[in-house]
Amino acid sequence: MPIRCLALIAALTALAPPASAHLLYVSSEKDNKISVVDTTSGKVIDEIPVGRRPRGITFSSDFSKLYVCASDGDTVQVVDVATRKVIHNLPSGADPEQFALHPDNRRLIIANENDAIATIVDVDSRTVAGQVKVGEEPEGVAVSHDGRFAIVTSETTNMAHWIDLASLTVTDNILVGPRPRFAIFSHNDKELWVSSEIGGAVAVIETASRAIRRKISFKIPGVSKDKVQPVGMRMTRDGKYVFVALGPANQVAVVDAKTYEVIKYILVGRRVWHMDLTPEEDRLWVTNGVSGDVTEIDVPSLTAVRTVKVGRYPWGAAIRPTK
Repeated sequence: MPIRCLALIAALTALAPPASAHLLYVSSEKDNKISVVDTTSGKVIDEIPVGRRPRGITFSSDFSKLYVCASDGDTVQVVDVATRKVIHNLPSGADPEQFALHPDNRRLIIANENDAIATIVDVDSRTVAGQVKVGEEPEGVAVSHDGRFAIVTSETTNMAHWIDLASLTVTDNILVGPRPRFAIFSHNDKELWVSSEIGGAVAVIETASRAIRRKISFKIPGVSKDKVQPVGMRMTRDGKYVFVALGPANQVAVVDAKTYEVIKYILVGRRVWHMDLTPEEDRLWVTNGVSGDVTEIDVPSLTAVRTVKVGRYPWGAAIRPTK
C-alpha cells in the first residue's frame, strides 16, 4: 500500500471516535483456523484450530457458541466460546458453504454445494430435521426475521429458492443474476437482497410479490467491469445503508437502502469477501481474502480506518460483544 494511503488511514484512525470493545472472529480458508481479533487493540489474541477450509461462521444468539462451516471437512463444527475449542460436529451434509441460524436459535439452515440441497439441522439434538432439494451449487442462505422462510441461492441455476420452513418445501424460484452468492432480508422482511458475483449486480426482491423491484449495478472509476463481483452484504437496522463487498474490485459499496443509489465506494484490501457490523453499528469489519487481512470501516464517516493482518485467505467474519 502506498505510504500516502497508510498516512491517510493513520490520520483517520486518530480522528475517529473510540469504538466499543468487541472480539472479531475470522475464518481463514488456507490455515484451517479461526483468528480472534481484539477490536480495541487491533491485534490477533488467539487462534482456534478447526476443520478443513472454514468458510461461513455465525454465533448462537447468546454468543456462547460459534458455528463453523468446515467446507472440505463436510461438517459444521461447534466451538465453545468460553474455552475456544471445538466441542462437537453437526451432521451438516456434504460441502457446507454458508448457513443461517433460525430466530429460534435451534435450527441451522445449511447450503450443501455438492449435493444441491439445503440441510436443516437441530443444533440441540444434533440431528438432521430435514433436507430440501434446491438448484445446482447452493451457497447463500438467509432466514426471514419472522422465521417463516429460508432463502438459498444456487450459483449454477442462478436462482433464489424460497423454502417454507413449516412444510420444508420450495414455494418459489426467483431467477436472478449469474452466480448469486449471498442473500439478506431487510429488517422488516419486506425486501430480499441477492448479490450476483458474475452478474456484477444486486437484485432487490419484494417479498410479498416475489418480484424483482430493483437491480443495482456498480461502476468504479479505474476498475474494469469484470473485477466488480458482489458477494457479502450487511444492512443497518435503521434501513439506511446496505454495504456490499465487491470481491476483486477491492471496494465496499455503500448503497442508500431507500433510493437504491450507490453513494460511496470504500477502498479496502484485496478480494473483499464478507463482513459484520458491531452491535452499535458504528464499525464494519470486512475480510480481504488475497491480502490476508481485515479492514475496519468507521460507519458514521464511511471511511476505512485500520487494517489488521490475520490468517491466509480470510473469508467469514462474526463479531462478539465483550460486555
